[in-house]
Amino acid sequence: MEKKLKLYKFLNLFREIPESDFEVISKHCHIATFPTGTVLLEEGKVAKQLFFVLDGILKIKATTDKGIDVIHFFVKENKFCTILYSFLGGDMSRESIITAVDTELVVFSKQELELVFKQLPYFEGLIQTITHQTLLEKIKVRNSYMGEDATARYLKFITQQPEIMLRLPLSDVASYLGITQQSLSRIRRDISHL
Repeated sequence: MEKKLKLYKFLNLFREIPESDFEVISKHCHIATFPTGTVLLEEGKVAKQLFFVLDGILKIKATTDKGIDVIHFFVKENKFCTILYSFLGGDMSRESIITAVDTELVVFSKQELELVFKQLPYFEGLIQTITHQTLLEKIKVRNSYMGEDATARYLKFITQQPEIMLRLPLSDVASYLGITQQSLSRIRRDISHL
């Protein structure tokens, strides 16, 4: 229960939730720890879980038509994560969710979450508000890289998301920035000489 208090405090930023309501919420989720590289949702499957990141980082990855893996987003602590259109609509996901580092999550199955919504009708609107806001934030960050050259994207990444940069392998950073690992190494070397 103690670790779930992090979720309780986070939810209370958006709406005051009585402790008795949080007990209901808490009964319908569990905490799980996953090592780096664990696939939580496989591309081509339907998202049936909503995650809240207590500790760690998740990456949302897709595979191009040419078979190249591309990381679209990173999701860090105090954020919800799922593939929203798949979770809500039951559609096959075009992305995977993978742990980028060892990660501890609060996990809601769709079925358990719907039980919470029945008991606490306001909770559905709260989750929708938070997940939509998170999605808009991710898109805003991603769009800020558009039209930038590789060096500018890297500099923007290390200033906008330094806490993520420090914890990830360079291969993930390169994939996210849309460049090769060799290019990233060259950019880092060039910047260090400035």
